[in-house]
Amino acid sequence: MFESKRIAIVGGGSWATALAKIVLTNVDEINWFIRRPEVIEEFKRTGKNPTYLNSATFDISRIHFTDDINVVVRDSDILILAIPSPYLEPTLKKIKRTMRSKIVISAVKGMIPEKNQIVTDYLHERFNVPDENLLVIAGPCHAEEIALQRLSYLTIGCSNRNRAEEIAPLFQTSYVRTCTSVDILGLEYTSVMKNIYSIAGGICQSLRYGDNFQAVLVSNALQEIAHFTAALSSVHRDIDASGYLGDVLVTAYSKFSRNRQFGQMIGMGYSVKAAQLEMEMVAEGYYGTYCIHHANERLHVNIPIVEAMYAILYEHKSPTVIIKELTTHLQ
Repeated sequence: MFESKRIAIVGGGSWATALAKIVLTNVDEINWFIRRPEVIEEFKRTGKNPTYLNSATFDISRIHFTDDINVVVRDSDILILAIPSPYLEPTLKKIKRTMRSKIVISAVKGMIPEKNQIVTDYLHERFNVPDENLLVIAGPCHAEEIALQRLSYLTIGCSNRNRAEEIAPLFQTSYVRTCTSVDILGLEYTSVMKNIYSIAGGICQSLRYGDNFQAVLVSNALQEIAHFTAALSSVHRDIDASGYLGDVLVTAYSKFSRNRQFGQMIGMGYSVKAAQLEMEMVAEGYYGTYCIHHANERLHVNIPIVEAMYAILYEHKSPTVIIKELTTHLQ
């Protein structure tokens, strides 16, 4: 199937680089949009992404790089979006070409902050991409472990099950296994919310809450996701599956989790701005906290961990005070 399809990676970060590594296992060549031309030139010279996931090497002869988003849209049938959510809309707004016939796969772990909108809704509304051509990649899968070829699992979500099953083999390798789901909304919101809970876990670690409390925090986080997604959609979902629970766990506990690192800094007394500058990487959960908090203004779901993170990150309240208060709402 993929021999006749032109595949593109859109983004130059660690997750985009990991996805390129996966996809190149299954196709002869890819198109790759990276915003900065100097990064492309260094990539071509060394065979490695000079900024992210430098341990992954590539055969550059199999990659067609461009810094023009319209070129990659024109020359590709399947677009895999892997740009951090705060930068996604500014990049996509430059597209002047139709995307109605494209298959667009979101690997974005966040929402469009300016619109408080999940990525697939934005793509459908802004570019008229049909629902059956919109997919998401979810599940516990850190880019760093892909570079090390450690066994990982991905869930490919689409409202059309046949389309999800058609696309899933693109992401299957000897070290990546896939499954499919029609619960695109639940997977997308879980990908947003798990980053919020990872920040909470990082804060709690810095405040010297132990493993016992962290386990309670994560179990309550999963309940929040279950209640929130149920309020959005009545589609059946197995919240214990790897696309939900697995993604929450790896983001909450892994040393590779940038959201957990961000939370640790906040718990140590860093300001949001100082933590962002120190990391030099995007912690999606910061933006996700804002989006979910405001989305919940119409849903009125009980999500005390999210609200605690909003109080800390956006109302600048004391992490020590807010987490202590949060402990009374968990069980």
